Amino acid sequence: MNYTTQMDAAKKGIITRQMELVAQKERMEVTRLRDLIAEGKVVIPANKHHTSLAPEGVGAGLRTKINVNLGVSKDCCDLDLELEKARKAIDLKAEAIMDLSCYGKTQEFRRKLIDFSPAMIGTVPMYDAVGMLDKELKDITADEFFQVVERHAQDGVDFMTIHCGINRATAERIKRNKRLTHIVSRGGSLLFAWMELNQRENPFYEQYDRLLDLCEQYDVTISLGDACRPGCIQDATDASQIEELITLGELTKRAWERNVQVMIEGPGHMALNEIAGNMMLEKRLCHGAPFYVLGPLVTDVAPGYDHITSAIGGAIAAANGADFLCYVTPAEHLRLPDLEDMKEGIIASRIAAHAADIAKGIPGAREWDNAMSAARADVNFPKMIELAIDPEKARRYRESSAPEAEDTCTMCGKMCPMKNMKKLMNGEDLCIK
Repeated sequence: MNYTTQMDAAKKGIITRQMELVAQKERMEVTRLRDLIAEGKVVIPANKHHTSLAPEGVGAGLRTKINVNLGVSKDCCDLDLELEKARKAIDLKAEAIMDLSCYGKTQEFRRKLIDFSPAMIGTVPMYDAVGMLDKELKDITADEFFQVVERHAQDGVDFMTIHCGINRATAERIKRNKRLTHIVSRGGSLLFAWMELNQRENPFYEQYDRLLDLCEQYDVTISLGDACRPGCIQDATDASQIEELITLGELTKRAWERNVQVMIEGPGHMALNEIAGNMMLEKRLCHGAPFYVLGPLVTDVAPGYDHITSAIGGAIAAANGADFLCYVTPAEHLRLPDLEDMKEGIIASRIAAHAADIAKGIPGAREWDNAMSAARADVNFPKMIELAIDPEKARRYRESSAPEAEDTCTMCGKMCPMKNMKKLMNGEDLCIK
């Protein structure tokens, strides 16, 4: 039986190779996974042209996934460095990489990335439009925007962030209800500017069916971008954000009618006490579609440490229903991240995702922690390092400060409670002088 997309296959009762692989990874019955895809509650972003892909699922009942942003800009245009970052991100078990390149040989970089990456690849075509077309923003036509989207789809991009939900009505609301940080979404601000400069409707909203045609043809998952996401905690959960979310819910249903897979993007910056409510609103207004969040960052005063502010918010968001975390690095708001920034961001996001998976009862999540606890009780440092989320750093710390006895560390020494309790429970004597 033929099918066009993973969702189309699921609705027809077909179990695809991608579904089988994801079900195995997730310890889920493949028929259950298929049903969740048919309902739109799980997506498997898998462009038909991405042949190196090791597919992953995003959504209800699955492990929380993380995404890594990279790509060149006019100020930092080292393609080799960005490819090195991509390889490192894959080594660190990131499930997705978003190429946010906006300058130079963007297609060359994108194709190289897709050729070797087993991680799913996402892009924001709006970023690429100005550079690729070499035109002023106001002079780009609607047809040219769609040409950029089609080129990304042909190259094998698995999911695209497209800001379809910011229309002229929402733009007017933003102007009437002043925000502290206005629009902080780069793609959203570009579309807002295009609409204002041309006094025309957002082409991705106005010609949404045309976008769905392309997504259906290549099985590209739409990540419905949140142009009105809050860029500071003061702007969170305001009228503009919620109005756009309602529109995204309507667009989700239209995509599902065409068997196009959908994710919803969310905040942003947000106080701790608003996170759970926002996750509930998204799931309700967008009919259970997978939710992809940037952070949320829970305070605005920690530049240089925003991988931590993001991990705090991300853990709470995922525990309350978010399915996909976009990493944030220590360089957020300051500069393009380097390799070490990227690593710190990935590890922080993976910790947040895993903490949420424990809270959500994802199969296998607690087993990892229990294995680490057993190694600690056994005072087995090699095993602890092997099980660490970042074995390299754990090993470096261990080797940097040698204890008197190998089965202790330099904090507790012979007073190590794990070592002493192990001896006592085995009926052995103690010598802690």
